[in-house]
Amino acid sequence: MAISLHLALSLLLVLLLRVDEGFVSVSAAAAAESVEITYGSVIKLMHEKTKFRLHSHDVPYGSGSGQQSVTGFPNVDDSNSYWIVRPTHDSSDKQGDAIKSGTIIRLQHMKTRKWLHSHLHASPISGNLEVSCFGADGESDTGDYWRLEIEGSGKTWRQDQRVRLRHVDTGGYLHSHDKKYTRIAGGQQEVCGVREKRPDNIWLAAEGVYLPVNGSK
Repeated sequence: MAISLHLALSLLLVLLLRVDEGFVSVSAAAAAESVEITYGSVIKLMHEKTKFRLHSHDVPYGSGSGQQSVTGFPNVDDSNSYWIVRPTHDSSDKQGDAIKSGTIIRLQHMKTRKWLHSHLHASPISGNLEVSCFGADGESDTGDYWRLEIEGSGKTWRQDQRVRLRHVDTGGYLHSHDKKYTRIAGGQQEVCGVREKRPDNIWLAAEGVYLPVNGSK
């Protein structure tokens, strides 16, 4: 190849961070290669059971907090389903570092720059914990903190691993199901938080641009 894989991924990341509405999703390396997820990677999270992608857009909830809504989206190529993996405020982790099971992370919505968030407001359809997007680049609090729980024996987050994300403040697991909206987000399914481990809590890293592991650690 005329260009290294790492350089190619870096160039794609630059393009992805400048994405517009016409952007076509870039697939990561095959899951069989077990690509590692690192801080700074831009990924889509796929709900294992329904295959919908975790999604947000500049549309507020009509109830509850009134914050930016988060849904499950069926179209793989939609650019509003990209999230940047970030460390917490007080973490010493940096871009390119691997992420161990049990680590608290944040997910920043790439398009709107807001953070995946939860609180005690009721979700619109099921009445579980509402999941929203809130804040901006410089505005983030513990309501944006999610603990990564890897299923099985894996120690660091990889693309082929089944994971749960548990909200630190409320104890709710990031959850989705086949309950769908009919109006503003017609055809999209509810994303919420539930405090019990269920099959509908499982997510996998799917399409995206994965930064190589930092060699300094």
